[in-house]
Amino acid sequence: MENIEIKKERAVLAGLSAYSMDEHERSTEISMEELAALVETAGGEAVAMVMQNRATPDPRSFIGDGKVQEMKELIAQNDCDLAVFDNELSPSQMRVLSEDLGVKVLDRSGLILDIFAQRAQTKEGQLQVELAQYKYLLPRLIGMWTHLERQTASGGSSPIGTRGPGETQLESDRRHIRRKIQKLEEELEEVRKVRSTQRRKREKNSMPVVALVGYTNAGKSTLLNCLTDSDIPANNRLFDTLDTTTRRLKVDEMQEVLLSDTVGFIRKLPHHLIEAFKATLEELSYADVLLHVIDISNPEWEEQARVVDDLIRQLGAEATPCIRVYNKCDQYLGILPHGEDVVCISAKSGEGADRLLKRVSELLDRGRKHVNLEIPYAAAGIIDALNREAQVLSTEYTDSGINIEAIVQPEMFGRIKAYIPGYVEPKEDWE
Repeated sequence: MENIEIKKERAVLAGLSAYSMDEHERSTEISMEELAALVETAGGEAVAMVMQNRATPDPRSFIGDGKVQEMKELIAQNDCDLAVFDNELSPSQMRVLSEDLGVKVLDRSGLILDIFAQRAQTKEGQLQVELAQYKYLLPRLIGMWTHLERQTASGGSSPIGTRGPGETQLESDRRHIRRKIQKLEEELEEVRKVRSTQRRKREKNSMPVVALVGYTNAGKSTLLNCLTDSDIPANNRLFDTLDTTTRRLKVDEMQEVLLSDTVGFIRKLPHHLIEAFKATLEELSYADVLLHVIDISNPEWEEQARVVDDLIRQLGAEATPCIRVYNKCDQYLGILPHGEDVVCISAKSGEGADRLLKRVSELLDRGRKHVNLEIPYAAAGIIDALNREAQVLSTEYTDSGINIEAIVQPEMFGRIKAYIPGYVEPKEDWE
């Protein structure tokens, strides 16, 4: 039987480092290697690479006519059917490059969106990707309809009253996409409402949330598997996790938490993608503790950590207690980082996992107290508040009253301390 092999799309990569660009937007050898990995993740193969240094991007072709010609020759020599740019292209630059190079042109944003479209599994993830794709597509529509504009009397600049079907179709498509965007935003708002209800239930049950964040491929899913004995696929490829996964985790004898894995961050993440994924990533701002997983074996780990810190700030979660979890420490030859909220681990072998759980427990324990209460039936009204605002571990009804074991926050402790047998108010230093 004939073995049919699907042909991989072959891509030539291009990157620009212009002095006028923000430093983090410039292409580097590392960002180009990352781009090649993204092409591979999307199912393609990077076969050639072009780098350009200029004072400013070329307004017409982004990289200049000389480099465009060089790319054209590489495309012909290597039988490429795709050109991928490390930087974001304007709609007109994308159109010009498609015409000049004779192949499909993608920028980094378009490539990331393509990967997300392949990987999203849940209904929510698919909605978010679709919304981001439509927002990406809307300003680029005009370039896609130039072939119809050419059918009019004198292209897009025809006199009033003589414009042909191209512009009509373009406006129709724009209206259609705007309607789709509005519908998707409404559907995602419903998702937010459901999440908000679930979150209120969690708060009622006093189940703290610990969220894993980090650069893509830093080892978040491997760490979740290590801590919870799960078998979530954890592959060595970018954006392997797109849909949030949550598992229960016992951090100590008294405390159980919900541990959530989130989509990995990456440099130059498209802005509209951050907007679209806020329904998932907003969980970060409601988490009790963040675990920022950093692949310390990666030479670029400091830059990757900065990218994640910036995105955490954008999502309004910078005030959430955060532990920096340096993963793959067994592969690092230098001096390991250290500090109060720093833990070095190997998620693959489990080394350091106990230290991490201990630190999570300490952060969650700040101000909390483990109490045994004897509440008379006359004061049973306080039980509703305990069930609502504390973590009730056990309840026992006796002839004399209700015995409750619970973990309470400082604000609740003041209301129930009278029911702790033998409790004596500690004296102040001046007393």
